[in-house]
Amino acid sequence: MPQELSTTTTGQSLAEALAAIPIFEGIERERIEWFAQHAEDVRLQDGTLLISAGEPAEWLVVILEGELHGRRVDDAKTETLFIGRTGQVTGLLPYSRMTIFPSTVHAVGNTRLARLHKNLFPEMMERIPELTPRLVGVLFDRVREATKVEVEREKLSALGKLAAGLAHELNNPAAAVRQSVATLRAAFTHLEEASAELRKQQLTDAQFNSLVKFEKAMMAGLAKSEPADELERSDREAELEAWLSKHGVSRPWELAPELAEAGASRCLVDSAALCGAGPALAWCLRHATAMLEVERTLNDAERASTRISDLVKAVKEYTYMDQGGEQEVDIHTGLDNTLAMFKYRLKLGVLVQRQYDRNIPKICAYGSELNQVWTNLIDNALDAIEEKGELTVRTAREPLTALVEIIDNGPGISPEVQRRIFEPFFTTKAIGKGTGLGLDVAYRIVRKHRGDIRFESRPGRTAFQVRLPLQASHPEITKP
Repeated sequence: MPQELSTTTTGQSLAEALAAIPIFEGIERERIEWFAQHAEDVRLQDGTLLISAGEPAEWLVVILEGELHGRRVDDAKTETLFIGRTGQVTGLLPYSRMTIFPSTVHAVGNTRLARLHKNLFPEMMERIPELTPRLVGVLFDRVREATKVEVEREKLSALGKLAAGLAHELNNPAAAVRQSVATLRAAFTHLEEASAELRKQQLTDAQFNSLVKFEKAMMAGLAKSEPADELERSDREAELEAWLSKHGVSRPWELAPELAEAGASRCLVDSAALCGAGPALAWCLRHATAMLEVERTLNDAERASTRISDLVKAVKEYTYMDQGGEQEVDIHTGLDNTLAMFKYRLKLGVLVQRQYDRNIPKICAYGSELNQVWTNLIDNALDAIEEKGELTVRTAREPLTALVEIIDNGPGISPEVQRRIFEPFFTTKAIGKGTGLGLDVAYRIVRKHRGDIRFESRPGRTAFQVRLPLQASHPEITKP
């Protein structure tokens, strides 16, 4: 017991304070007197330690004045704050299975408490029978609130993992765009330099037209070319360097790699000879390679920005941003958007097979909630195969329902835990890896949509099956 506590066993004053607490409302005064006579009147100064996490849970606590703040750190190093205010009942309650206090609790402000030891619970329930159902109600409220907090934490945890993956996915194309800008600056510098030198060469109209044709041919080749391997490019550089030397281009070893990188062949540069010879030809080729670099960099930037746009679109559709309530939902769009959210994990070594029945019509549902179901099921499947295996997403139209299956070729769910798989807080994952609420959340959402979720599992194949009604609308989606 903390040494800073000051306890007294007062009579009437404590009874008066208890009578003002809502949970004692309407209870006969003599019964409140019994509680006051057997409880400890505890007065704490601001910051006083009341309970240390891990202490045996032995006391029912009624907060008469002030506040209690409890802090709990779970296995995942996540800290949770609980606040008890004047008029509330906390601590150990009748029928609670709590054996130790999970939180470290301090007083905030000058605080007064009434504490009753658990050994007096049987007598309390006998002498104040109307208090028992009220305390049980407090217990239920506490369990419900704790479950709500854990469910929200599970959702936030899933969101956090997706956000981290998306940040990684967005970083690559964003870095490509940034690199493209730097490359464009350098290419434009080279282009301006080549243009200035070409003006000094005073090309004829025929030579200038030849340069334009050559550059167009280079651009066309860029659109069709495929990346060459190192050996092929090295051979091309040697061939182009010899050709440049033959046509009087100084320092051909500098220009040959640029032409080879641009995909220019011996046959293509033959047409550039019409632009002139010596310095004129060299600057025509440098102008052409700079133009090609600009075009290639713009293509890279366009692909990267398109990737960013596609990811943003997938996120918006996944969350059903700017859309609220029940609406017509395409199951396949939701599945594809969810898989897009997991791309950062899928590309590590997962073979994804989509087996879609496109005859399934849109269903009326809460789209973002269904995506939460797909997220939890796919996340579990990826954990099962350790991101190196096969994931199958299958849909099928049944007479009255749409079937969605998430199948993995992992080790399967052991028979001894299968019956508990949908229980809240039950998990087979390592400490800190899961809260055991992912499947519980999925179950609640599917039931809310008047659907059904079940699974089949054996070594090498685990399939979670979600069935959703095919009605055009759900006039009354029931709450879980």
